[in-house]
Amino acid sequence: MRITHLEAIPYALPFETPYVTARGRLDQREMLLVRLHTDDGAEGLGEAVPLSLRGGASLRQAERDVREHAAPRLAGLELREARSRAASIAAELSPPVGAAIEMALLDLAGKQGRAPAWRLLGATSGEPLECNATLVAGPPKAVAADAARWAARGFGTFKLKVGVPGDVGQVEAVREALGPQVRIRVDANGVWSAQDAVLRLAAMERHGIELAEQPAADLEDLAMVRSQTAVPIAADESIASSDDARRAIELGACQLATVKLAKVGGLGAALEIASRLPVYLSSALDGPVGIAAAAHGAQILPREGAASGLAHGLATQLLFADTIAATECELRGDLLHLPGGPGLGVEIDEEALERRRIRR
Repeated sequence: MRITHLEAIPYALPFETPYVTARGRLDQREMLLVRLHTDDGAEGLGEAVPLSLRGGASLRQAERDVREHAAPRLAGLELREARSRAASIAAELSPPVGAAIEMALLDLAGKQGRAPAWRLLGATSGEPLECNATLVAGPPKAVAADAARWAARGFGTFKLKVGVPGDVGQVEAVREALGPQVRIRVDANGVWSAQDAVLRLAAMERHGIELAEQPAADLEDLAMVRSQTAVPIAADESIASSDDARRAIELGACQLATVKLAKVGGLGAALEIASRLPVYLSSALDGPVGIAAAAHGAQILPREGAASGLAHGLATQLLFADTIAATECELRGDLLHLPGGPGLGVEIDEEALERRRIRR
């Protein structure tokens, strides 16, 4: 099986309601579907999601990365050789594109061997994953009503986007609406100063907070916050590599980290971070391919210590009003089930992809 060429297809999925956080608002999520074609007609699927709101590569930059850098290095290679070179190739790419290439090669290898990706990764089974509900920021009553809708679907863990006016009221409203049994985590996306984070978390703590994701901007500030709050701290934006994780441990910045494949560059990088810190996975508002790759990868993550029993942030497909997949991961209640079939198990709905394609 030899790789012949790569396709980079930009597309966008609209949100059911605008996605609002402390960093801004999105009405749709732009993504890049990567299709890796071979001489025997098989294809491997990958997906790159730009992180431009966090200062990362734009969608256009991701397209150029695939066409000008990844494609010339992969075209003509046998699959085995391509996989052996994947890490060195990915190191020359932006993290979202590196993750997409890794996904596509894993998907292709699974299809070649007629095995699910989790088996190739070394897992003994592909178990359903507990996931949290992700609530967009808004007035407290609206956020509580949104939480109630997610709870009616069967969710027991709720992530609130804080760092906006009225965020303490959001936490209070959700706790009052859903009662003491549910778990509430908050995500400030690093917009608070260390001092503000300590004050805000102190005000929220009485409502019962499972953890706080990135309550301040950098590892030094996180260390200061951690020393002054009982709320467990999960780093997000501050940890994008195993070196970042090592430094976080040295500083005492956090108890754990949440990892997005697009942020760190793929499953290999995620596992390196997990070897240093307890980890759970989150979506960077991925499409169906990215979610499936994360769900397969989660099967081999260590789940001891601070990460034991934590829900993953991989239920974000419910935020979208459409999909490009004919087959993808399925949410039943708060459990994310892997699709059957070899590789990642995702099948593309060609008509839906054409409908959602971004045309220049």
